[in-house]
Amino acid sequence: MNFLNDMLQIIAWVSILLGSVLVIIGALGSLRFPDFWSRLHAASVTDSGGVILLLVGMGIHSGFNLITFKLFLIGVFLFITGPTSSHAVANAALVSGIKPTKKKQKISGNDG
Repeated sequence: MNFLNDMLQIIAWVSILLGSVLVIIGALGSLRFPDFWSRLHAASVTDSGGVILLLVGMGIHSGFNLITFKLFLIGVFLFITGPTSSHAVANAALVSGIKPTKKKQKISGNDG
């Protein structure tokens, strides 16, 4: 039984660390990317994944009780509202006139 508890704690902490790294990468992407659309993408994708990993890790760490159920409800709420809010921000930006830039991509290889 002790081995199983140790493995669950290791899985919980790995999940918490991976979620933290994803959230930090998203924050750095929001600072470093050149335009609004790539910043929005970096923030929304890494936020959703990072927060879900954090909540899973905290749920495993706390054991399976009322706290885990509350964390599950928070995760469902964030899983639904995160993409919805990103879509609303993107739609508002598009309506206000911020257009995505279209760059011509250079295709490497044989031209013919």
